[in-house]
Amino acid sequence: MNWSGLAAAAATFFGVWLGHVAVRRVEFISARLWPPALVFILLGLALEAGSLVSASQPLSIALGILGMTVLWDALELARQARRIRIGHAPANPQNPRHARILKECPAATSLDVLKQN
Repeated sequence: MNWSGLAAAAATFFGVWLGHVAVRRVEFISARLWPPALVFILLGLALEAGSLVSASQPLSIALGILGMTVLWDALELARQARRIRIGHAPANPQNPRHARILKECPAATSLDVLKQN
């Protein structure tokens, strides 16, 4: 049996889902973005290295996909910060960086439209 397709599908689904949640949460609570971005980059590179040295093809595929997803999430942290400035994502008033954005950018809001009743 060939497990490569299933490994690729699962890695893609869970990588994108977990990355989306992680980027939103990490950006929401981090006062500075470079430390979590550095962690994402290092983790992504480690996953890519694991993909290169894995003897199992399905594991190599899964690690490669997860690694690229985590590397992309490092870029998404900056894009999420831009979405907050233009009001497409909620700002966290308790986060000093977000408090500054709320003062400087008239479109920024702390209202989370996804949590309305």
